Amino acid sequence: MGYVNNNLMSNETVIYEAKIHWFIFIPSAVFFALGMIISSNAPGSGSVLGTLLFIVACVSFIKAIIARATTELAVTSKRIIAKTGLISRKTVELNHGKVESFNIDQSIFGRLFGFGTLVLNGTGGGKTPISSIDAPLEFRKNAMSIIDETQRNIA
Repeated sequence: MGYVNNNLMSNETVIYEAKIHWFIFIPSAVFFALGMIISSNAPGSGSVLGTLLFIVACVSFIKAIIARATTELAVTSKRIIAKTGLISRKTVELNHGKVESFNIDQSIFGRLFGFGTLVLNGTGGGKTPISSIDAPLEFRKNAMSIIDETQRNIA
């Protein structure tokens, strides 16, 4: 976790980290399989469509690799930190006292395979969705227990 570790405050430690789920590679695999099927079964224009599907599969695969490698989500002893992006970067850093709630949206596939969209709700109405998080319920449970412990120590 490059961004998170490089931006820790004094006396701050990373307690829990989340990753992007492997399911983000499924669209590229589907496009690749369709390209193979169309290229092998259809002469002429089918090979053009198959080649186009291979290109879409490659672009989708590269996009998924970049998203998985550049998304960081961590709960530290003082903050919740979320960072996405490679060239253009989007970061959200909420102190524990500023976290209002966590919402989790899971599709049917998300429930089956254990991923979902985590929405961080901060005080003041800020909402930050982070898609395809692996084990979002586990992240929420850990984050809430760490925030609760931090607020108990302050009071």
